[in-house]
Amino acid sequence: MAKKKVPVETGHVLFDVYYQDGQRTSNRKVPRALVGGLDGDDPIRGFIEEQDREIAQMSGKPRGPIKSISRSPN
Repeated sequence: MAKKKVPVETGHVLFDVYYQDGQRTSNRKVPRALVGGLDGDDPIRGFIEEQDREIAQMSGKPRGPIKSISRSPN
């Protein structure tokens, strides 16, 4: 008999990020392991804020505060 495959939580989930200054970034990749836990969107927000800090450090252009985060429709 064939064994059932257990789904593995790998890959990414895409999110759109809206900033307080009106800017938006689309399709930000967040590891699937951070999505859907008991902590809600806090791990997602923290992950994206860390990405923003790294991007700002490399580019010299800081991002403003995040207003909201939602799943990308793609």
